[in-house]
Amino acid sequence: MASFLVAALVSALVFMESASASHDYGQALSKSLLFYEAQRSGKLPNTQRATWRANSGLGDGLANGVDLVGGYYDAGDNVKFGLPMAFTVTMLSWSLIEYGKQLAKSGELGYSMEAIQWGTDYLLKAHPEPNVLYGQVGDGISDHNCWQRPEDMTTPRQAYKIDTNNPGSDLAGETAAAMAAASIVFKDSNPTYSNDLLSHAKQLFEFADKYRGKYDSSITNVRKFYGSISGYNDELLWAATWLHKATGDQTYLNYLTENADSMGGTGWSMTEFSWDVKYAGVQVLASMILMQGNGGQNEDVFQKYQEKAEFFMCSCLQKNGYNVQRTPGGLLYWQKWNNMHFVTSASFLLAVYSDYLSSAGKKLQCPDGQVDPSELLALAKSQVDYILGNNPRATSYMVGYGSNYPSQVHHRASSIVSYKDNPSFVSCKGGYATWFNHQGRDPNVLVGAIVGGPDGNDNFADERDNYEQTEPATYNNAPMVGILARLHLGNGGNNQINQGTVPKLQPGFAPQNTKQKSKTMPSPAPKQRSPLPTFPQKESLVAISQNLSHSWSHGGRTYYKYSVSITNKSQQQTLQALNLSIQRLYGPIWGLSKSNTNLYSFPAWLKSLPPGQKDGVCGGVTATQALGSILLGPVLTHGLHLHQQPNATRTIPLLHSTLRSLEHNVHFPEAEQGNLTENITYSHKNTKKVMKVCKIVAHIANAMVSAAIAFVSAVTFTRHS
Repeated sequence: MASFLVAALVSALVFMESASASHDYGQALSKSLLFYEAQRSGKLPNTQRATWRANSGLGDGLANGVDLVGGYYDAGDNVKFGLPMAFTVTMLSWSLIEYGKQLAKSGELGYSMEAIQWGTDYLLKAHPEPNVLYGQVGDGISDHNCWQRPEDMTTPRQAYKIDTNNPGSDLAGETAAAMAAASIVFKDSNPTYSNDLLSHAKQLFEFADKYRGKYDSSITNVRKFYGSISGYNDELLWAATWLHKATGDQTYLNYLTENADSMGGTGWSMTEFSWDVKYAGVQVLASMILMQGNGGQNEDVFQKYQEKAEFFMCSCLQKNGYNVQRTPGGLLYWQKWNNMHFVTSASFLLAVYSDYLSSAGKKLQCPDGQVDPSELLALAKSQVDYILGNNPRATSYMVGYGSNYPSQVHHRASSIVSYKDNPSFVSCKGGYATWFNHQGRDPNVLVGAIVGGPDGNDNFADERDNYEQTEPATYNNAPMVGILARLHLGNGGNNQINQGTVPKLQPGFAPQNTKQKSKTMPSPAPKQRSPLPTFPQKESLVAISQNLSHSWSHGGRTYYKYSVSITNKSQQQTLQALNLSIQRLYGPIWGLSKSNTNLYSFPAWLKSLPPGQKDGVCGGVTATQALGSILLGPVLTHGLHLHQQPNATRTIPLLHSTLRSLEHNVHFPEAEQGNLTENITYSHKNTKKVMKVCKIVAHIANAMVSAAIAFVSAVTFTRHS
């Protein structure tokens, strides 16, 4: 017991000492950018600073008849995944747009622009035709079966694309956002390149919006690695926001407002911002438009966007009805696998929103009261400091920063001797035997890499096979570039919200290959754009509402009784069938007929729900309240199937919301009781009967279990003539 107390005391003293330590944000910024040079694929330039790397992937795209050399390896493997790469470029660009002055003063602007352009040069190549986009090079499964340097790869390098027959609105939308944001970065220093990026961005957005579908339905082998759980509506809004920011074109702003509800921009309250889920980013950028006074006639819509943006901020601050968890050491915590990605992304939004509020002379409105913008920035700083070593382990989770950082990174290139030091071939399985299982330090220090980080109790195992904690990723670092620049040199004396300008590079420093353009890209689309398609119905046909009917205390716990009702909002459609699955929910359920294990349907006395009628089909659900309310949230569906009589069938994708971690993602607080709905799109093209099939997921939280999931499957409507 005595030795345990001594060890605990020593640990506490170490944490207290590290927590008070100041950090060299300028050095961390330099290292964070250097990481991107270690992730490069293709022919490396003479200015390459990660000198232990060599050329790789020089035949990428050859088998498909397209040049796909270049770009970035996403993490610790050798596959080039388009969705996270594009998000990386978007976030690097946003960092420059917000904090370009600080990057210029720190001497890192040129390296930042190089990092962006290494990505955009590849993305231009990946978009050889208006409606064709290559979204992946390499196969994740075969790649993960091998442990090889990129320079030695023997795994298949097949390229996978999306097109009109195999769409991918999420991938195309994110790539459009990346190119639009990057066009702002290069607007002054290289206007020709900037215009080329913008032309591609416009075409990709048209492609994404016109041919809708999830990219992992077209590139199916990406599902195990970067499956699009949130769907594509967030990327469409995200792309439109960046295109408006890059062009000032009112058409894109109209898209953002006209689709705010139907695509979930003003509907989903988010606690996650990631390579998959962009809603919080859209909501923050839309808030900036409002604070700039550019809301115009749609100011009420932008106010709704801002309400959702502030939900995210308040959740991170733990001043909400539903809050982001924290570790005992103070780290924001979402999930055990690469939690640092969520930390850096959230911290960037916190810092940016803090500056937006300060510039506008406003404060954050949380359920617990007003919050000064400085508190947002302080939280962002605390997260950065944790990453850099102010944590219970006194460990820097940025490789190469400080004296105690991960030395067995889950990263093929850095864990194997440099090709330049020993060019002897490393085989697929030989790499596992010799290098992956090696217990020593990596032969190459992956300077600047931010690894996945500790678990929910601040525990961390520096082991190469511990990919959840020791694998880095390009999208971990991208938001950190902006935050570190902000912390290093302050807000730059900005007296108004950033208008989206990037300082010009100093003479003598220019990004590599700035004259490179896509060789096969057709002429830019005409400036006059055809009307952007929107769903014909802005509101849902089904509304789910919940109300607190009773509460009581027993045994030190407070229990709550809720009534949940379903309303058929349609004027012509009859709700004919309902299957409700309720799992792991404590307390009895009334008003439903049990048809199978955890499966319920309409009660015997209710065969259907006519148009405009409401029924408490889920009345009397008793649960322990843990988070302030029963929370209704995301929708999970792969498409809305419209069966037109007699035999015509087609699929229209619906809004997809993230279900990656049901405890932490999309939530509606008690203050938003009422109609919490999913939008159901329908068509009535000369038909009298249309059957719709969807899944509505209700997220019901209680203190006894992490989550109880209720979903409506097979909601059938009959259209009345």
